Amino acid sequence: MVFIRDPCGIVCLIFTYGAVIYADYVVMRWIILATMPLSIWAPFHVVLFNTVVFLLGMSHLKAVFSDPGIVPLPANRLDFSDLHTTNNSTKQISGNGHGSEWTVCTRCETYRPPRAHHCRICKRCIRRMDHHCPWINNCVGERNQKYFLQFLVYVGILSLYSVALILGSWVSPCTECSQNVIDTQLRMIHSIVLLLESALFGLFVTAIMVDQLHAILYDETAVEAIQQKGAYRPNRRKYQLLADVFGRGHPMLWLLPCASLNHAARYHDTPLLSHDV
Repeated sequence: MVFIRDPCGIVCLIFTYGAVIYADYVVMRWIILATMPLSIWAPFHVVLFNTVVFLLGMSHLKAVFSDPGIVPLPANRLDFSDLHTTNNSTKQISGNGHGSEWTVCTRCETYRPPRAHHCRICKRCIRRMDHHCPWINNCVGERNQKYFLQFLVYVGILSLYSVALILGSWVSPCTECSQNVIDTQLRMIHSIVLLLESALFGLFVTAIMVDQLHAILYDETAVEAIQQKGAYRPNRRKYQLLADVFGRGHPMLWLLPCASLNHAARYHDTPLLSHDV
């Protein structure tokens, strides 16, 4: 388990959970209980909405505390003093192609496998690093990209669900509910705030989700795109690229915030640092 002590990331974590808790409060108190107290759909919406909140929270916690693919440091300190005289923090040490380029990180003072990059916030090299995301206070890398995508999906679902419930309460108002002026005004204020929040977060996570899926399907992380390296494995099938992230289980299980057995075994059976130096 990892936790990065980054002030910006910690603030983003607090803001994220505050927004989710507020959304749950408004939907439960001011939408479901206030506008459909006698409806048979009320228990259904309570269970379904809170199930999405639970899955969102689990996937987010997994993305926050999971090891993103930290390249382990060597047991014995290696001498890279000759490399510190250069301005470049990396140096290719072997390989004759895009798929076999091991490099040296002079900040971590260790060898690192292909596609690993140094994060200045985590202060470690991350295997298949895409970017450092303050919303999970962690890097998005080989081991937690699945949970990060799940988090984005559930935020999108929760945003759409909230908008649908709010619009439904406006289109079909409850005629038998309390007509207290103060309650009506409070419900309208909370509904508008949640509507704006849902629209903002929904559009935001959709944009990030599209970017992440593009990175997976074209096998090119954000760091590699900046470096203009192109697809890492251009001939690999799209389904296999998705399975590399979500696991070899059935696609119906890809949105569950837990590691599939074969997906977890793949990481533990193969050492991160298996290069002979």
